[in-house]
Amino acid sequence: MAGGAPPRLYFVRHGETDWNVEGRLQGRQDVPLNALGREQAARAGRTLRKLLASAGIVPERLTFQCSPLGRTRETLEILRRELGLPPAGGEFDARLVEFTFGRWEGLTWPEVCAADPELALAREADKWNFTPPGGESYADMAERLTPWLDAQDRTSIVISHGGVARALMHMIGGLSLERAPTADIWQGRVLVFSKGRFDWI
Repeated sequence: MAGGAPPRLYFVRHGETDWNVEGRLQGRQDVPLNALGREQAARAGRTLRKLLASAGIVPERLTFQCSPLGRTRETLEILRRELGLPPAGGEFDARLVEFTFGRWEGLTWPEVCAADPELALAREADKWNFTPPGGESYADMAERLTPWLDAQDRTSIVISHGGVARALMHMIGGLSLERAPTADIWQGRVLVFSKGRFDWI
């Protein structure tokens, strides 16, 4: 980042999974895309193709950075096909993985509230700093993302997760610690980080 704002990042959240539909906390669980999720990944790829063409950017010259989980890998492959590139390709970086919910992973939020009502209330009171039992907070994730963000020196495409997007909305776009953890994160769209702001396309 070399003393200034990071270069333009085209961020894509992975497509939908069945756990997204069921409202289950996925975290680090390797849940595959469903049929709609694959279509959402293709839709995001088509949007990217238009964005890059309008900016005069050749996709072959871009770096593709991806979380190592299966749902992001599959999203990456679909995106690359839509951009006319071989599906295999990209750099897999563990720092881009979703934060873990610890023992809450696989549960719905009502199930969490029933199992750990006091902890659920504590999380609602301070989502950025709260750490689930055996898990990771947004603050923890921002700390591990900081060296990754500092190393960004060129325009690239990033395929990752909703939690990572929210952390970057704070770290790059200045969204408050109170608002960032509850920001809407869309599947099938492209989140563009540029010049200290973010925009959904």
